[in-house]
Amino acid sequence: MPIEKKKKRLTPAQAKINIENYCAYQERSHRQVRNKLFTYGLYSSEVESIISDLISSGFLNEERFAKAYAGGKFRMKSWGRAKIEYQLKGEGLSKRCIALGLKEIESADYEKTLVSLLKKKMSALKDENIFVRRQKAARFAMGKGYESELIWKILDREFPD
Repeated sequence: MPIEKKKKRLTPAQAKINIENYCAYQERSHRQVRNKLFTYGLYSSEVESIISDLISSGFLNEERFAKAYAGGKFRMKSWGRAKIEYQLKGEGLSKRCIALGLKEIESADYEKTLVSLLKKKMSALKDENIFVRRQKAARFAMGKGYESELIWKILDREFPD
């Protein structure tokens, strides 16, 4: 049986230095920072104090996080708006922050990305039946978080019966 090492509790000053570096590396949500601070063995009052200091010093900003997250997931993983919105809600962001984050995605780029995703998926599918291939491609795109109306509009335009 492996021996578990007991984590050393950090002082609030040490934790603040660590968490500033954590926030400087990439944008973080309040929830991510709060969870990280608790892993340092801090008490609730200390965590809230450090978070308010981070906000006032500009290390922590949920609007900035939402914009970076939405833009990054769209560009890097080709996620659709629905999946990004769901994930941002999971981070505990407000509707306003989520809306600001989703504004980072240009409509033209969004549609262009969906078209290329669908074309790639349709060429990879080996079914003889076009209806089965279209259905599988649509399901794939919905799993990526794209809206079904837009998916079917593009499928009808690019891959007619």
